[in-house]
Amino acid sequence: MGRTLVALDDSPQAQNALEYALSVHDDDEFVLVHVIDYSESITDPGRGGRGRLEGWYQKATEDAEELFAEAKSRLDEQGVSVTTVVRDGKPAEEILDSAEEHDVDQIVMGSHGRTGVARVLLGSVAEQVVRRSECPTTVVH
Repeated sequence: MGRTLVALDDSPQAQNALEYALSVHDDDEFVLVHVIDYSESITDPGRGGRGRLEGWYQKATEDAEELFAEAKSRLDEQGVSVTTVVRDGKPAEEILDSAEEHDVDQIVMGSHGRTGVARVLLGSVAEQVVRRSECPTTVVH
């Protein structure tokens, strides 16, 4: 039995990554990680937009709790042990730090969570994690 980190956001790719991890690593303990990225507070009017950082952060935290509740429900059906982690910062760095802190054997993540200009300017989180991870990393589309 090992420990698998699954990076979660609200993208379909992240949900596919969770399903993949469950199908391949169902004997592992799962560490679900969601990163609240402050750069999104400027570009996401649905979470409050510029000048409303406190409200945006509250909404981002609530969104993370909803993601975890849905994922835990799915994992509980399979009898998988789950730890959830919410971190603030740059997604790739926080995913890698979480992997190290939780001594994971495997990282599974979606191919991308960002779209449009943010992805071009900030680069691919998955690519950064793959390049810098010290453990095997699977990227699911």
